[in-house]
Amino acid sequence: MQNPDVKLDDDARPTGRIQRANSLAGDVYEAIFQQLMSLRIAPGSRITVDNLVRELDVSHTPIREALGRLEGEGLVIKTHLVGYRAAPQITRRRFDELYELRLLLEPAAAAKAAAGLDAARLAALQEAAGVMTRGEGRDERLRYSNFARQDAIFHDKIMEFAQNEIIRETLNHQHTHFHIFRLMYHSRVTEEALDEHEAILSAFAAGDANAARTAMRVHIENSRDRLLPAFE
Repeated sequence: MQNPDVKLDDDARPTGRIQRANSLAGDVYEAIFQQLMSLRIAPGSRITVDNLVRELDVSHTPIREALGRLEGEGLVIKTHLVGYRAAPQITRRRFDELYELRLLLEPAAAAKAAAGLDAARLAALQEAAGVMTRGEGRDERLRYSNFARQDAIFHDKIMEFAQNEIIRETLNHQHTHFHIFRLMYHSRVTEEALDEHEAILSAFAAGDANAARTAMRVHIENSRDRLLPAFE
């Protein structure tokens, strides 16, 4: 199920070792997260703690902490007496079901959020959308993994401001964004999504609930269509 646009050339791969900072566990998490999102660690493949210790030049403890956090996000699976592996790639059926769910819930939630936004909430959404930091950094893989998280935060903020915790929890429980972004590593996924985030923000800034509903629906439909080639 590999798409020809997926770029996995060796020259683009991270060099590995972690630069020690105040939060070593956080840095290790970011390094492994990036590898998972850019498909350097393939879906379903085994993740060996000892290999990561050597590659990242850290001890076992931050590796295990990071893997535990990634397990909570649905990106890593731990099996008793076996160890860790990357979560398998979602199936076409699961993909279709996730997008059906999103189209049922998110456009209406966006309309509800738009009707109740104040300046502080709008500013929070503008920061979360990723459009203000567009194009920053030279490492395309890092930008891709960062945007995957940013996109999840943006959509979660909209659900928060729509004030329906059941919908928010339902979407979070599916780990929707991380699984979808792992389907294809390609710059088009982020660039076109950022254009659509800007359209959603414009509707929010205008306080236009109908425009927010439409912009969100278009965004989700386009996201679905961008990633469908991964199943060819």
